[in-house]
Amino acid sequence: MLDIKWIRENPEALDKALTSRQASPAAAELLKLDEARRSHLQTLQDLQSRRNESSKAIGRAKGSGDAAAADALIREIAELKEKIQEGEEKERRLDEALEDALSRIPNVPLEEVPVGPDETANVELRRVGEPPRFPFEPKEHFEVGEALGLMDFDRASKIAGARFTILKGDLARLERALGQFMLDLHTRENGYMEVSPPLLVRDEALFGTGNLPKFEEDLFHTTEGRWLIPTAEVPLTNLAREETLDESALPLRYTALTPCFRSEAGSAGRDTRGMLRQHQFYKVELVSITTPETSLAEHERMTASAEEVLKRLGLPYRVIVLCTGDMGFASRKTYDIEVWLPGQKTYREISSCSVCGDFQARRMNARYRAADSKALRYVHTLNGSGIAVGRALIAVIENYQNEDGSITVPEALRPYLGGQERIVAAGQVA
Repeated sequence: MLDIKWIRENPEALDKALTSRQASPAAAELLKLDEARRSHLQTLQDLQSRRNESSKAIGRAKGSGDAAAADALIREIAELKEKIQEGEEKERRLDEALEDALSRIPNVPLEEVPVGPDETANVELRRVGEPPRFPFEPKEHFEVGEALGLMDFDRASKIAGARFTILKGDLARLERALGQFMLDLHTRENGYMEVSPPLLVRDEALFGTGNLPKFEEDLFHTTEGRWLIPTAEVPLTNLAREETLDESALPLRYTALTPCFRSEAGSAGRDTRGMLRQHQFYKVELVSITTPETSLAEHERMTASAEEVLKRLGLPYRVIVLCTGDMGFASRKTYDIEVWLPGQKTYREISSCSVCGDFQARRMNARYRAADSKALRYVHTLNGSGIAVGRALIAVIENYQNEDGSITVPEALRPYLGGQERIVAAGQVA
């Protein structure tokens, strides 16, 4: 959530930022709500001052024996009390209206973020690794998986409907190995603390990360009022909710391997074959909670941590910086990492690393006590995929496929598979 004081001082900057994000200008409406609230607060304060003065005057009137004046003042105080109660109720309504309006405004991009309407304006920063060359026409992951008898979409559809997958045998083991490998890398080498968080969260947690109220249709809601997490970013970031941390404790770095659940409401007709866009998938998430002075450096560090996963797996990838029109709601700057998929002959997103500034912290009331001044300041939050396990599985299948239909196991994963070097069809010996 943006600071209303900043908006008062920079209305043109806000509208410029919103325009760059393909959103409508909002400064005028926000300032109108803010002025109504501030004007009402002044009126309420005046009423309270009058009540206080009248209370003091009662004592003076009684002391001088002026019973009539005292009675008049008592009646006035009763009227003022009623007006103040009505005013406090109106204050709550005005507060809610302003907060609701602010909660729907996206974050302001950093100056260095490229301006553009959509993904066509994203800027490629680097490519790492060369796409493999095959002596045969490479297949897509679902063709390989189904031919091996280890990937089943038809039975998954019977059980749960579209956009679900059943993995069996060595592909299920490979998916599990990928998650374990990523967790070990991030906890043992990259300095993240592993967390096993709740998969069901309350409204407040999703509001804190910016998923509610704007993206309700993308979430799964339970009958008892909780939500299935769309990413472990939600519970991990909310570990700082309503906390006051010491600066010496920062940065906090968390990682988690969890199932994620998304309704994919806005992706009808996209990636309907295979595992690329699922209602349920596993992902290793990275979250950092840090200071304003270090958040940009932390963004580079987080992105490098995600890249290291792909380097260890030997998967070609590229890093792009998203333009203003393609960024996430809470982000100030986002790097997407896209892995090469030979079956599609293109790069596809496998990780997204974002720095959010104090946007989420304001929604969560997450602050820290500065070491130099003891003043309370909002923390900065960052999140990134480190990485999406399902998409990593897709990339391994496609990049390590063999002409006979088998899959070579990347060396980094072999310790997690008992030294196994190949995945073959169900019933065959590797």
